[in-house]
Amino acid sequence: MNSINNFIHKTAVIDDEVTIGYGTKIWHFSHIQSGAIIGENCSLGQNVNVGNNVTIGNSVKIQNNVSVYEGVELEDYVFCGPSMVFTNILLPRCEFPQRGAEFYSKTLVKKSASIGANATIVCGHTIGQYALIGAGTVVTCNVPDFALIIGNPGRIIGWVDKKGNRIEFDSAGISHCGQYSLSNKVVSFIGAE
Repeated sequence: MNSINNFIHKTAVIDDEVTIGYGTKIWHFSHIQSGAIIGENCSLGQNVNVGNNVTIGNSVKIQNNVSVYEGVELEDYVFCGPSMVFTNILLPRCEFPQRGAEFYSKTLVKKSASIGANATIVCGHTIGQYALIGAGTVVTCNVPDFALIIGNPGRIIGWVDKKGNRIEFDSAGISHCGQYSLSNKVVSFIGAE
């Protein structure tokens, strides 16, 4: 592990064969397990667990008390709120253990998605780019790009822009700002970067 230009709190545990990018901070009582790859300029709060072979992109922020289990991948700029939950097995049974990657249902959280505090992401789904998952929401299906999801089970209640502001669309499916279009429950960014 290369720890130059990082901050790793003295109580954090970093296993062998871990890659941690430039400028990343890992706080109190966190554990990074073997094979994990963490990008540059990330912040992992207190009591964060990153499982074996997990890949985390650049500029990701993981708040306190979050476990990112094997089978979960976080792309760049993902935000994980305090105490939100990932899972990696659909039918867990202590009597019939399911250990190892072959049992894990994959979860992908795409670029710049945000997951609110105490939300639960049931494994085997993809959270789209810039999606916003409300606090306490239970995600049980794929989430489209730019979707605003709340509830249990989570449901789309609207759409958000890249900064998380609500988007309103006219009857032709064009946002009032003219930068987004909506067609068949798919939002696309059509504005200039």
